[in-house]
Amino acid sequence: MLPATPTDGTAPELGQALRQRRKALGINITAAAEAARISRVTWHRLEKGEPTVALGSLLSAAQVLGLRVRIEDGRIVEPPTAPTLGDWLPLHIRLSDYPALRALAWQVGNDAVTFTPREAFGLYQRNWRHVDASALLESEATLIRALKDLFDGEWPDV
Repeated sequence: MLPATPTDGTAPELGQALRQRRKALGINITAAAEAARISRVTWHRLEKGEPTVALGSLLSAAQVLGLRVRIEDGRIVEPPTAPTLGDWLPLHIRLSDYPALRALAWQVGNDAVTFTPREAFGLYQRNWRHVDASALLESEATLIRALKDLFDGEWPDV
């Protein structure tokens, strides 16, 4: 367990945990920041361990990387955990991996194209009426639920 005061080294240790996890997942700062809905500069400040970064930014960054930050007895505990099914979200969504998304993006001629989570969410949400939800692969249904959770969008049950 780590002490929770900003001058005791906690912020640098949390920053190091974020950086190590991001690197282990092979995610660049820009993509991670976009997924967390914070600026690249804020993400960089988090990884540097600056104690003045808002708690909400830290929690968003941790969620994107599948980490949990808990406070117990006034101390921050930051055990890295594997993402659960609902927490996982790829930062680059390949059309070739998701057939319904591929059908919605028919105008894109290349299966190697990737979308950001925000772009994929927009495509699914705008064109949902064209998707046969009963025919979705489980992996694509999981992606859609994760996008819905991340962006708080209104959506039919998937």
